[in-house]
Amino acid sequence: MNDKSDAAQPSGGSAVAPAPRGVPLTVERFSELVEAFYEAALDPMLWPAGLEAIRRELSANYVSLIVRNASDDDPGLIVSVSDGDEPMDPGNPYMLESPFTDIPLGQLVTDAEVMPGQDWRATAYFREWCEPHGVYHVMAANFRTRAGSIYGLRITRPQSAPAFSAIETETGRRLLPHLRQALDAYLSVNHDRKVSHLYGRAMAQLMVGAVVLDDHGKVIECNAAASEILALQDGLRLVGDQLEATYANDNRKLQQLVRNAMLRSNSARVELTEATSINRPSGQLSWGVVVQAVSPDEWTEGKHRPSVAVFVRDTEGKAHPPTRLAQQLFKLTPAETALAIQLANGLSLEEAAEALNIRRNTARAHLRSIFSKTGVRRQTELVRLFLNSVAWLGANKDE
Repeated sequence: MNDKSDAAQPSGGSAVAPAPRGVPLTVERFSELVEAFYEAALDPMLWPAGLEAIRRELSANYVSLIVRNASDDDPGLIVSVSDGDEPMDPGNPYMLESPFTDIPLGQLVTDAEVMPGQDWRATAYFREWCEPHGVYHVMAANFRTRAGSIYGLRITRPQSAPAFSAIETETGRRLLPHLRQALDAYLSVNHDRKVSHLYGRAMAQLMVGAVVLDDHGKVIECNAAASEILALQDGLRLVGDQLEATYANDNRKLQQLVRNAMLRSNSARVELTEATSINRPSGQLSWGVVVQAVSPDEWTEGKHRPSVAVFVRDTEGKAHPPTRLAQQLFKLTPAETALAIQLANGLSLEEAAEALNIRRNTARAHLRSIFSKTGVRRQTELVRLFLNSVAWLGANKDE
């Protein structure tokens, strides 16, 4: 995520020119800096832009956000911008020797406040790391987010530049709480995205496609299973940003269910759920489709928002759970697991033997062993046992 200063411009309009040194921040410039932080909370690619806004405001040669310190087995992570071509190298082996590592959390200090200039220049951290990189004057802070993560902010100037003034240091202190809050927001949003991704992946492994429509019926999101189903264009398809069925009668039914759900989605009291089947030109089994209204909350009612969820079940799809997980769950051999998966995907014993290129007698022997290990007595029970197991959730179908 490192970036060059020329490319790291705040995206929320034109940048405000930094004030002359010694002049306090105006409300407009302060708003510009804070806006850059909160934009980065929604898009991690914008963090360099937020740091660049600070660098320009404080006439620094480097501004760095220390996300993770380097260790023996981890190169660490530093998001950095500079006034030249090269941002700060994240693999800083001297970071733990920095006198700024142990400063009190939540406080912003300068090098002069941490130690006298002569002592600062005598440290191994200064000699081996800072001086070769043109770092002399330092403004530093370490702070903890609500989630407990520790971050570091470093703002630096070369020896040829003046030390940070009292007004500039106060500017840094005023910005620090907003940086911390923006990181809190970023961590919360990122957490929600990861949880949503896990839910979506679980549905994809169960061969359930999910399509989300907004309050105008436009498709705003599909999970991996839905994307695969729509790509087939076998009964369901995307036309522009609209979900449609291939056959006219099916499409009329689908669009009516969507309209009903959109009308009901304006009510926060009752969720409407209806179902239909969609024929497939390929002749395979029809898609089973469920359309459900998504109730608004008081912050989103009447605005562009998710309003309808369309779930599609792929009854013809063949699932392939990781063999290792199936073996662990049922204590089967690799050969027995391969046979059980073929049976769970709807093949007869003879068809499974042919698909696996084994003799029928061998397949029967494997099946007897599978019955003994799983405690089932019939092939239909075995299929139900496998289809209802958690092994299917371990597959990375969407990766």
